[in-house]
Amino acid sequence: MLADLFTEPVAGLDEALAVVDAVDRALVSGLLRPQQAQIACLTQLADAMAGSPLAGRVAEAAEKAAAGVAGEEHLLALAAARVALAGSVHDALLAWVAEAIGRPLDEETAVVTASGESPNLLAAARSWLTDLARAGWQGIDHDLVSGAAPVISALLPEPGLRRLAALLDGFAAELAASCPGARLDRFPARRWGDLWSRAMVLTLSGTATPVGTVTGRLLPLGVDLQEHSTAAQAQVHAVFEPSDGSASRLVRASVSAPKPDTIIGAGIWQLLRPHLSLLAAVSEGRSMDIDGMPITLEGDLLWNDEHARMGEPADAFATARVALATATMPATAPLDRHPASIAVPVFLEGYDIEDESAFRVAGHRLPVDVDRIPAAGPLTPEAVAKSGACIGLLRWDSGTFRLQPLAVETVVRKKVAALHAGAWAGGTADKNGVKAEKAATDAAAVLRERAGKLLRT
Repeated sequence: MLADLFTEPVAGLDEALAVVDAVDRALVSGLLRPQQAQIACLTQLADAMAGSPLAGRVAEAAEKAAAGVAGEEHLLALAAARVALAGSVHDALLAWVAEAIGRPLDEETAVVTASGESPNLLAAARSWLTDLARAGWQGIDHDLVSGAAPVISALLPEPGLRRLAALLDGFAAELAASCPGARLDRFPARRWGDLWSRAMVLTLSGTATPVGTVTGRLLPLGVDLQEHSTAAQAQVHAVFEPSDGSASRLVRASVSAPKPDTIIGAGIWQLLRPHLSLLAAVSEGRSMDIDGMPITLEGDLLWNDEHARMGEPADAFATARVALATATMPATAPLDRHPASIAVPVFLEGYDIEDESAFRVAGHRLPVDVDRIPAAGPLTPEAVAKSGACIGLLRWDSGTFRLQPLAVETVVRKKVAALHAGAWAGGTADKNGVKAEKAATDAAAVLRERAGKLLRT
C-alpha cells in the first residue's frame, strides 16, 4: 500500500464538501421564508453545478427557493444536486484508494432504472419531504413528523419501495426524537441532509437495478456485522473467481433481520444464520461454489441457497495474500455514491502499532476504528493491538481514512492464530461464544413465552 497517498489532499474535495455544507445550512432554517444567508448558500450550490448537466434546473430551483416559491420539482433538483456533489466526493476518494492499493476499478457504470410503480405513493413521500424542507430542522414538530407514518405504512408492503420506506421510517424516528426543533442548539445537519436528499431522489427513481448471474468459486474474507436496537445486518466480503477464467472480483452478500433489543452479542447470529448459509462457510474457513447466483452490477450477491454449495477449505488470510490485490473493485450505483458507503477490503502486514487505535504503515499513521469491532466474535481491540497482519475495510470518516478490522493474525500461547470478527457466525465451540449464544437463546425463549401470553389474553 502506498500509504503516503493518504496524507496528500484530494483536489477539489474540500470545495465540494463546502457546498454540501452550504445546502445543509440552508435546510436548518427551512426554505419557506429564506433569509439572506440561505440565499447565499443556494447561490453557492447553483454556481457549483454550473458546468454540469443539472446546471439549468439547479439554477432555476435556487432562484425559486430564494424567492420562497420552490415547488416539489425545484426541491427535487436541489436534492439531486446535493446527491451529485456527494457522489463526486465518493468517486474521487475511491479512485484515490484504487491508486494507493494498486487495485483495478470496474470501468462499467452501474445504473438505477426508474421503477415506474406506485406513482401516487412516491408522490406522497415527496410531498412530506417537501414540507419538511420548507419547515427546516428548526421547524420540525410532532405534527409534521407524524405525517410520515401513513406514507411509510403504505410504502412498506411494496417490495420495490421498501428501501425508501425503511429510510423514511428511520429518518422520521430520528426527527421525532429531536422534536421540537426550536429547542435544539445543534443539529446533525450533514446526516439529515444526506437522508433528506437521498429520500427525495428515491421518490423519483425507485430502486430497480440490473441483475445478472454468476458461476464460480467464492472465497470469504470477513464479515462486517452492524447492529441497532431493532435490527441487525451481516455483510460478507469475498473474492469471487469466475468459472470461465475471467478476472476475479470483489463481491458482497448481505443478510438483515429485525431483532428485539434484548438480543445482543453472539445471539444475533441466531437471527441471521438461517437466512445465509455463507455464514457457516465463514466460520468453518471454507469456500463456496455458486452456480447461477443472482448478482447486481455493484457486486451484491442476491443470495439463494439453491445456487450454492459448500466448497473446499479456504483460509481468509491466504486469500488476502494471494487473490485480493488483483480482484477488481465493483462499480457503485449512483444512489450509493457517498463517502460514507466506501468500504474497501484491504490486507496489511509488516506495520508498526502505535496503540490499539492506530497502525503505522510505511511511516504514516492509519487510524484503526476499533469501535466497529462487534462483541459477537472473538476479535478484540487488544488482539488488534498485538497483531502482525490484518484484513480490514478501508473507510472514510470525518475527513480521514480509517481501517475497520475484520480479522487479524496474532500470537496466542506462542503460536500464530487468526481471530475473525465473524468466527461465530455459523456456530462455534468457543467457550465464550457458546455462553453468549445460550444467554441469547434463553432471552428469546422468554420473549416467545411473553408474546404467547399476550396473544392468549
